[in-house]
Amino acid sequence: MEKFPALMKKMSRLSRDYPVSFYGGNKNRKLFQHVETFFMFLGHPRSGHSLIGSLLDAHPEIVCAHELGVLMHVFGCFSKKQVYYLLLKNSRMFTTKGRTSSGYSYFVPEQWQGKFKVIRAIGDKQGDGAVLRLQARPWLLKRLKQVINQQFRAFHIIRNPFDNIATISTRHQMTLSQSIEYYFSLSETMCWAKDQLCPDELFECRHEAFVAEPDKWLKAMCLFLGMNASENYLNSCKTIVFPSPRKTRHTVLWNKELINLVEKKMRQFPFLQGYCYET
Repeated sequence: MEKFPALMKKMSRLSRDYPVSFYGGNKNRKLFQHVETFFMFLGHPRSGHSLIGSLLDAHPEIVCAHELGVLMHVFGCFSKKQVYYLLLKNSRMFTTKGRTSSGYSYFVPEQWQGKFKVIRAIGDKQGDGAVLRLQARPWLLKRLKQVINQQFRAFHIIRNPFDNIATISTRHQMTLSQSIEYYFSLSETMCWAKDQLCPDELFECRHEAFVAEPDKWLKAMCLFLGMNASENYLNSCKTIVFPSPRKTRHTVLWNKELINLVEKKMRQFPFLQGYCYET
C-alpha cells in the first residue's frame, strides 16, 4: 500500500494534469490521427532506458516521453487523447530543458527530439516505474491496452544485474542486500508482465549488446515499431552512445556471499542467463 504523502502527491499531479490534458488533447487531436502504435518500457532501473528512449524520440515519426508515468494516468481515468497530449508535452519539455538526466546528456544533434514530421508511434520511457505500478495493480496493463486501443509494443532492456544492483544501492542509499531484494522483486513482476504479452508485442535487448552495435539495434527497434530508420538518423544517434558500458558493480564492495546470492537468484529468470560478476 502506498504511503499517504506519496499518494497525495500523485493525486495532486493527476488533478493538475487532467484539465490541462483534456483541453490540450482535444485542441491537438489532429496531431495524433496518424498514430498506429503505442509503446512503453518495462524493466529494471539503470538499464539504459533513458538513452534508448531519447534515441527513439530523435526519429521524425516517433515521440517518446521521459518518465511521464502512463500507468498512473490510466489509473486516473485519462483518455487516449489526454495521454498522448501529455506524452508529447513531456517530450518537448525534456528537450527544452536540455535532455540531461543523472549527469548525462541525451541530446542527439540535428534530429527530431521534441518535434516530429508526423507521429506514427508514441510512448513513454519509465522502465522500473511501470513495473512497480504493475506490481501494485496488475490490472493496469489490461486497462492501458483498452484505453489505447491500438497496436501495443513494449521494450525490455536488460543489463548485468550486478551493475543494476550496485547503482540502485548507490543512488538510493540502500544496502546491497536491500538492493538485491528490490531488484529481484522487479524481476518477478517482469516475468509476470512478459506472460501477459504476445510474442510480437515484446522486444528484448541487452544493454551491453546495444552499446556494442547501437545502429544495428536501433534500426531493429524502429522496425519493431513499424518505422524505417535512415542512415542519417542512425549515424547521429551513434554519436551520443558511450563506447562501452560502465561496470558500476566495481564501485561498491561485494562479498562472496552476496555475489553467490545474486548468481543463485539469477538462475530463476531466463532473461538473465549468461550474466555473472566477472563479465
